Amino acid sequence: MILRDISCRKIFLLLLVCFLSRGLYAQDKRYTFEKGLMGSPFKLIIYAPDDSTANLAARSAFKRIEDLNASLSDYRDDSEINRVSAQSGSRKWIEVSKDLFDILHISNDISRKTNGAFDATLGPIVQEWRRATRKGYLPDRKLIRSALSKTGYKKIKFDVANQKIALHKKGMRLDIGGLGKGYAADEAVKVLRSYGIKSAMIDAGGKLALMDPPPGEKGWKIVVSTGSDSLRTIEYANVGIATSGPTYRYLEYEGKRYSHIVNPKTGIGLLFHLRTTVISPNATEADALATAFSVSGIDEGRKYLDRFPDNKVWLVEMKGEQVREWNTIN
Repeated sequence: MILRDISCRKIFLLLLVCFLSRGLYAQDKRYTFEKGLMGSPFKLIIYAPDDSTANLAARSAFKRIEDLNASLSDYRDDSEINRVSAQSGSRKWIEVSKDLFDILHISNDISRKTNGAFDATLGPIVQEWRRATRKGYLPDRKLIRSALSKTGYKKIKFDVANQKIALHKKGMRLDIGGLGKGYAADEAVKVLRSYGIKSAMIDAGGKLALMDPPPGEKGWKIVVSTGSDSLRTIEYANVGIATSGPTYRYLEYEGKRYSHIVNPKTGIGLLFHLRTTVISPNATEADALATAFSVSGIDEGRKYLDRFPDNKVWLVEMKGEQVREWNTIN
């Protein structure tokens, strides 16, 4: 009886040691996936227990993003957002998908809190600047005034109870490019979590959604441009990060560089903005606020930041030779 008890204890201890060793040394492996979506490379870095889980989670996340693009892209003639825009001025209440309703409702809330510095109705003016950038001319003032008359976030009406919207001005064109990639990244996070993934980073063309940090790390190390030639590394987890600037997308005309980011009040591409980085509770908010603070600039932006708790901003402007910074990230 005593020998049997001793043997049982030995077996128990052996199993306990094996279990603890497995817990100590087993670690999720790092997987990287990349796919072109929404006109940008989407990159997923996932820590998962095995190949099967990682591959299935990544495929599902990409599928979710593809479905969003089919609905929300203003580049696709058959997208839901373009079909809705085509009904502008009809005074009809239009039933829309949950995704489109949610993203427009979020956009409208940010528009109100930033006094219109962010606006999802800029489609008409964005179209003018896209053509001008492709062909290398400055948009005509008359065309800009005409396009601006069809914009304005207050011209979108919401029926929350029935998930419907109305676009009261004929010729309105919705454009959620200012927060679409951030929204897609946040939706990808939800998909990954449904597969038990806890540690991941989604890079949606420079708009980041960060989950738990990699094993053994305090956060994800993100390299951010300071707006000049230098770089800085910041470390965060479970946040959204977005950076906006005219590094690659701009119109050069008569010695002036006009950003692809358009001021909703003037219809003109920004001239003095160098770089804006925003850290928010989620990627959707970070994406939209990176645009909003770029438009508002430092002085106005300071007034708006109190309306967005848990957000941090790093904005760099240059007028002539003078460079100004507003940095709450530090």
